[in-house]
Amino acid sequence: MEHVRFGRTGLKVSRLCLGTMTFGYQSDRDTSFAIMDTAADAGITFFDTADVYPLGAPVEDFGRTEELIGEWMDGRRDQFIVASKCFFPTGPKPWDGGNSRQNIMRAVEASLRRLRTDHIDLYQVHSWDQNTPIDETLSAMDDLVRSGKVRYVGCSNTLAYQLARSIGRSEVLGVCRFESVQPRYNLLFRENERELFPLCTEEQVAVIPYNPLAGGLLTGKHRTGAPTEGSRFTLGYAAGRYQDRYWREHMFESVEQIRAIAEDAGIPMTTLAVRWVLANPVITSPILGASRPDQLAASLAATDEPLPHDVKEQLDQLTHEYRFGDNVR
Repeated sequence: MEHVRFGRTGLKVSRLCLGTMTFGYQSDRDTSFAIMDTAADAGITFFDTADVYPLGAPVEDFGRTEELIGEWMDGRRDQFIVASKCFFPTGPKPWDGGNSRQNIMRAVEASLRRLRTDHIDLYQVHSWDQNTPIDETLSAMDDLVRSGKVRYVGCSNTLAYQLARSIGRSEVLGVCRFESVQPRYNLLFRENERELFPLCTEEQVAVIPYNPLAGGLLTGKHRTGAPTEGSRFTLGYAAGRYQDRYWREHMFESVEQIRAIAEDAGIPMTTLAVRWVLANPVITSPILGASRPDQLAASLAATDEPLPHDVKEQLDQLTHEYRFGDNVR
């Protein structure tokens, strides 16, 4: 597995990142361990999680994913780069969420305990907080870096202007800045190519996109009608989010056209979708999800060789409309 530079930093991460958001809910302990074993055996050394995972589970199970990762890593913490996140509420109190100093300091200590580690390699705000001054968030993150509890900081689900303002305020304050952004990105959601990605290129911000397979739609296994039981489209409270994003007639039409391109190229759809994401030079490490270890094989194959130029051009042209929003029709 190739390792690449993480934005402008000296850190290097594996070209693919393992997403863990369903560990402990969609995937039980043994299955989660098997997925991590498979990823590690393939050379993936970069794992991403969050304090509200497993996604779709009731609030009392939040943090279970971090616990599983901590248990699995026991005795070999130094072999992996671990990323986690905070923002979404994890408890009933008004300060149990958001990007305030209060919540960041509370959340990171809880994540450290669950992960059984003394530091988190990449700590990210899971979303933008309209109610907390960005200076407060950045100063709190800087304190974590200076204390050694966090190595680098990043953001997720952030618009271009929000990231630009964050970088500017970091420069003014003389504190650490967001070294990475974690946006949604795939063949059916390309909006971030317009503003966010050019900013990341200019500022050397690492890009670690999630949903490269559009929640599984780009694997080609789904058909119109009722979602497949047990898939992310039926995953607890997250089901509505995924259905709203992707369960649409025009997207199924696009998937069928992508299927035809994949068949002509002799490339499995899953491999094709991940390889297309990797073909964008701004991308550092796509985040792969799986509910079973065997599902990783086709995604791992994406790094075997580059996407042929003519195939990329066909896919770019076919999905160009998704650069302007997923409600274009």
